[in-house]
Order: sequence, then C-alpha cells, then structure tokens
Amino acid sequence: MTVARERVWVLADPRAGTAAQALGVAERLGEPFRTVPLAWSALARLPLSWPTLLGLTAEAQRGIVHPPPRLVISAGRRSAPVALWLARRGARTVHAMRAPGTFDLHVIGRHDDPPAAPNILPILGAAHRLSPERLRAAREEWHTLATLPQPRVALLVGGPVRAEGMAPDAAAALGARVAAFAGSVLATASRRTGTPATEALAAALNGVPHRLHRWGGEAPNPLLGFMAWADLIVATGDSVSMLSESLITPAPLFIAAGEEGRRHRALHKSLYAAGQARPLDHAPAPFERAPLDETARIAAEIRARGLLA
Repeated sequence: MTVARERVWVLADPRAGTAAQALGVAERLGEPFRTVPLAWSALARLPLSWPTLLGLTAEAQRGIVHPPPRLVISAGRRSAPVALWLARRGARTVHAMRAPGTFDLHVIGRHDDPPAAPNILPILGAAHRLSPERLRAAREEWHTLATLPQPRVALLVGGPVRAEGMAPDAAAALGARVAAFAGSVLATASRRTGTPATEALAAALNGVPHRLHRWGGEAPNPLLGFMAWADLIVATGDSVSMLSESLITPAPLFIAAGEEGRRHRALHKSLYAAGQARPLDHAPAPFERAPLDETARIAAEIRARGLLA
C-alpha cells in the first residue's frame, strides 16, 4: 500500500528557543504539519557537516518515517544534518540559523553576517511564534491592563546565558531606571533571571503601579498581554528571541544591554541600524518604527519560491 506523502515536517530541537524558530515558520504557512521531536546522541557534539542521522538517538531516528515530506523546516546546527539527510531523499529544506550545508532556503540573521547567495534570506533578529493575530488575542484576554497608568512599560528581563541568574543589584538598577519614567511597569522575569534578582526587581518597582510575573509560578504567563498593551518595551539584551518577538509590536523598543557576547552585540547593532530599537539610555524618548514581521516574510518567500508546490 502506498503511504501518502506529508507536505510539511518541523524538526523540533529540544531547546525551546531553537524549536520555536522552525515552528513559527510552519505555523505562518497555514499548512498542516508534523512535529518531529529530536533528541541528541553523544555524536551530536561532533561537527557533523554531512547528511546523516548519527546525531540522533535511536528512538529519535525511528521518528524519521518514510516517505519524507515535501518540505522540511529546521533550525539550529544540530538539526541541519537531519534536514540534509531528508533532502537526499527528496525533501525540500528551509533551515533557520547558521549551519553547514546547502538548503533550498537558508534563513540567517543579519547579525550573523550571512553571505550573499540566491538561497540565503537575511532577516532582522530570528524567526519566532508570535503573530499579529496572537497579539490581538492577547490584548483582548488581558484587557484589564488598560486601567494601568500610561506610559505602560513592558520590562522583559532575561539573564546571563551561562550563569547562575542575573546579579540582584543589576536587576534592582534596571527596575529603578524604568520606574523613573514609567506610568506603570509590566515586568516579566525568565528562567535565567533567578529568584534573588526577581525579588530585587520587585523591591525596585514598589514605588510605581506595576505587575510582576515571577518565573515558575502557577499564574498564567501574561507576557503577550504585557507586550500587547505596552506603550514602550524595555528588554534585556541577552535574548535573541525576546528582542525578535518585540519587533512585531508597534511599541518603541529599548535594549538594556549588559555584558553580552559578540553575537548579541551584533544583533543590537543591526536593530539600531534598521531603526527598530535604541539603547536604554535613549528612553523614554519615543521614536517611530513600523512593526516588523520577519516570520511572515519567510513564509511568503517559501511560497514565492514554490517550495510547497
């Protein structure tokens, strides 16, 4: 019996931020898709640069069923060899983030200095799962935020990528800086912020109307509602996804840069150059910027190139 060929697979990296890039593109295509969970073997640590499933555990390899789909969407270095292996078997490929290999469409952030090539699509920031529709729905869901004084400042706090949380004094200084010009603050902490820094932030916001979402609590995460109702957004500079998602709102974006590495500093610079963000030192002076929906542009490019035909 002939098995029907599926149209779209998403290779889902175990890291949520990486998987979100591939999932976001698939969701914007508006096509049914299969999510293929990936799990890495010890060999995935090697620089595998050819079409292979060696980097997958045996169980994950069993998830790569036959026949391959018409289109595979992937993100991250480790998933690239799997996508290329499927390409050898007839699938077309869309890959996000730098990785060795040639894909039908390779989406690379401008901050990673992509080379000019017909199959490469440079974008600002990274693909993500936030859409105008989700933002509108969040604005309705969190409509009670409209009662807070303006300007409402969404404060999106991350933390060092490879450290034990943000320094509490840094969190307190950031909170005090934002509270000084905000009518109200809509603050969220992340897994990387850490409890001591979150509590320091809470203390710094005591003198201004605010909402603070602590990471890991039982309450629903209001992040999208905060972004939807924000007059200004202040985001720490350590999260590519957080900064990229902020671009889909019409709010002026200010980056609270810290001691981020070269790639994050390059991202900040690319956003400043495009007029999509400014350093926190420029806040709260508003500036005009158009909402940027790079994920929709990727989906449009896939269709324009006939990769689903």
